Amino acid sequence: MPDVHDLGGRPGFGRIEREAREPVFHARWEGRVMGMVYASRRANWLNLDAFRHGIERMDPQRYLAASYYERWLASIERVLPELGALTPGAAPPPLAPYGFEREVGAPARFAVGSTLRARARNPVGHTRLPGYVSGKRGIVVSVRGGYVFPDTHAHGQGEQPQYLYSVRFGARELWGAAADPRASVCVDLFEPYLEAATSGAREVRDE
Repeated sequence: MPDVHDLGGRPGFGRIEREAREPVFHARWEGRVMGMVYASRRANWLNLDAFRHGIERMDPQRYLAASYYERWLASIERVLPELGALTPGAAPPPLAPYGFEREVGAPARFAVGSTLRARARNPVGHTRLPGYVSGKRGIVVSVRGGYVFPDTHAHGQGEQPQYLYSVRFGARELWGAAADPRASVCVDLFEPYLEAATSGAREVRDE
C-alpha cells in the first residue's frame, strides 16, 4: 500500500487550489525553517534524499494536516539528531561532488523504445518510484544518464549511481478504460525500478 505522502495519481483529494498573490512565506518562522534546512545541506549534514525520507516518516494524520514548511520542520527535527548534527563538536561528512549527475561505470541496460514494466512497489525505506506506476507497462522515451540513487543515499549507504530513464505510460494503462486514450504521463525512473515487460502482457499504447 502506498505511503501517505505518495499522493500522485490517487483520487479523492480534489483539485489543487492556487492562492492568488501567494507570498513566499506566510509567517516568519517558515523562512527560518528554510534557512535551517539550507544551512544543514550546505554544511553537508543533510542530503536531499535523507531530508525527503524524514518527511515520509511523519505520522500520516499529522502529514495530511501539516503545511509545507511544517513538513520541512518535522524532517529536520527527526533527521538532524539521527545524524548527530546537534552534538557539540560533531563534524559533518566530507563534502560530496556538486550536483547529482554521476558516471555509472557500465552501459545502460535499456534503450529508447524499450517496453518496460515498473517493478511492483513494496518499499521498506525511501524510494522515488511512484505507487501509481507500480506494475505498469511503459515505453522508454529518453535515457537521461547516471545520477545519485535516492534509495541508498537517503540511508547513508552511498550514492550508488544508477541510470535514469524517462518512461511514458498511457493513461489507460495507469487508470483503466475510463481514462482519455490520447493522454499519457512521462515519469523519470531509475534502472533498478524497471524490468523488461513480459510477452503477452497488454500493450501500453492506447492510441
